[in-house]
Amino acid sequence: MTQSEKFLKKHRMQADNISIQQVVESFTSEMLKGLEGMESSLRMIPTYIEDNNQFLVETPVVAIDAGGTNFRAALVKFNKHGEIEISNMMNAGMPGLEGEISKTEFFDTIAGYIRPLVEKSDRIGFCFSYPTEILPDKDGRLLQFCKEVQAPEVVGELIGKNLLKTLGMEEKQIVLLNDTVATLLAGRSASAGRNYDSFIGYILGTGTNTCYIESNSNILKNPELDKTRSQIINIESGNFGKAPRTDLDISFDNSTANPGNYTFEKMFSGGYFGGLCLTTLKAAAKNGVFSAATASNILPFNELTSEDVNSFICKTATDNGLPFPRMMNRVDEKNCIEIIESLIGRAAKLVAANLASVVLKTGRGKSADRPILITTEGTFYTKLHNLRSLSEKYFQEYLTGERERFCEFTQVKHSSLVGAALAALIN
Repeated sequence: MTQSEKFLKKHRMQADNISIQQVVESFTSEMLKGLEGMESSLRMIPTYIEDNNQFLVETPVVAIDAGGTNFRAALVKFNKHGEIEISNMMNAGMPGLEGEISKTEFFDTIAGYIRPLVEKSDRIGFCFSYPTEILPDKDGRLLQFCKEVQAPEVVGELIGKNLLKTLGMEEKQIVLLNDTVATLLAGRSASAGRNYDSFIGYILGTGTNTCYIESNSNILKNPELDKTRSQIINIESGNFGKAPRTDLDISFDNSTANPGNYTFEKMFSGGYFGGLCLTTLKAAAKNGVFSAATASNILPFNELTSEDVNSFICKTATDNGLPFPRMMNRVDEKNCIEIIESLIGRAAKLVAANLASVVLKTGRGKSADRPILITTEGTFYTKLHNLRSLSEKYFQEYLTGERERFCEFTQVKHSSLVGAALAALIN
């Protein structure tokens, strides 16, 4: 057993330390509690958006995607053939990432970004990728920020109403939804001609989240809902609080801006994976896994991004080009790679458990002729070394025998913008 393997075993940071079955049981329990309105780390937020409604064509709509580090907006239209046309796209930074800002600054910044677009359409679809209570009128009240956005005065506020007021255009129609819901809708719109049993949206980028279609009869916390219908549920799965965290997970969590919140996504999402790797490498350095020379390169590091980690593990690093702790010999390099690959394997198992929980909760996908379509979004999921392939391997291995389900994975370009537009165009 290598030094790195001994270290990883001691701190339970290997894929073998994750039982998919135990995670599925805990995740499912939290889902049920959330649907019943009981205390749960999974909020199970109703969206009041049904997946099978028709949408308007030849009608321009402003589509906004705010989440993670980026803010995007565009003018979107579906032509009479259902083909999407995207124009006037803009990109900017998400307000509140560079330091704490006020409510007024937050909405003024966003209004400044989109004003030229909003003058061209009466409909706005706002993909707002933070925990938000969606109301029956399709507006939403922010529950909390995550992904390191600092604008505390916005918490508890109605996002759509405040934005329209700031724009001076309160007569416009606005629909708020989560990026995961937008991803599901985008996949649904691109599935014409195929026969799917249900749909799931999954995001793994800066953060992570999942949504699916639930019968209103199971949403016990909203007894006034029409029991014969169904709607998309935003799980807020990044906040799952029953995952098997280790001492290193807790140590890293305590170093973030919001300790104790969204602990699940801090174990494997793009906004945090680099930091978790750095915490782990520093602990390994202190435990004698590396030579003294390499340890002296690791310990002074204050920041490590997921992109840095991926470049190193994919061998695209150069001694002068990448801000990664320099490995002073081959043994140290091998130990470093083993640690990072172990964290990737563990992440893949957690992703598989998350998706398997939601697939089983739908009760669908039992026939190969009618699979569940899982639409995924997020560059971290697709680009981190081996993460996607390992996740799908663990996922398929778990959903066998009595648990067998048939699923397909897909991606849709600009899914958040497409889904936001669709939500605003539902007739």
